[in-house]
Amino acid sequence: MASTASPPSIRTTRGRAPLRAGQGYSFLLRRLHSLSGIIPIGLFLIEHFVSNAFATKGPGAYTKQVELLTGFPFVVGLELFGIWLPILFHSLYGFYIWYRGDSNASDYPWMGNWMYTAQRWTGAITFVYMAWHTWHLRFSGIHLLTHPASAFGKVQLEFQSPWAVAFYAVGIVCASWHFAYGLWLFAAKWGITTGDRARRRFGYVCFAIGLLFVLVGAVTMRAFLKTPLQPLEPFGSEPQSLVMR
Repeated sequence: MASTASPPSIRTTRGRAPLRAGQGYSFLLRRLHSLSGIIPIGLFLIEHFVSNAFATKGPGAYTKQVELLTGFPFVVGLELFGIWLPILFHSLYGFYIWYRGDSNASDYPWMGNWMYTAQRWTGAITFVYMAWHTWHLRFSGIHLLTHPASAFGKVQLEFQSPWAVAFYAVGIVCASWHFAYGLWLFAAKWGITTGDRARRRFGYVCFAIGLLFVLVGAVTMRAFLKTPLQPLEPFGSEPQSLVMR
């Protein structure tokens, strides 16, 4: 009588899920997605946090920084091709990866699965936050490209709503987490960190980077909240017809 061999037992261990590179066009798009999260989006995020931190030195210093940034030649083209389109690609392809991916954090409690889930949700929240933040500060109300002196007061005007303050805080935390863990993933995918030891050590570095971003964002928000309200038209010379509605 022939006996049926029992299938080998499968032993599962806790740990990080393997990084999936994809194939063909998928491999290329995933690499571009990973790269775009660092260059140019990551660089823009660093610049954005640093520029906003000038608010801690007062409205005058913040105005000078805004004037510097808005004074670049072809600033709209630079924003379009250097910021908005890369963010749009990174966001939409990130949503596609999320849609096609398998998140099984509850079934298989690997650290990688939990990190995958957190990365997707923080990315989604950050996308909504950026869209809302950009619309209110860049495309509605007074035009900051022509009235940079009103930038400090315009941010303060947003902070008059407790819900806006809370959303800013959540957006800063999510953007900081998403960038910090994205930096870790980039180093792992591109072969910069090889082996568990190197990745674990770099993980501590990325955690410190994310925490630093949150602290800088919190101090910057405090500066806007603690400074007396600044007028949107400091010199009283901008006619109402120039204010975008």
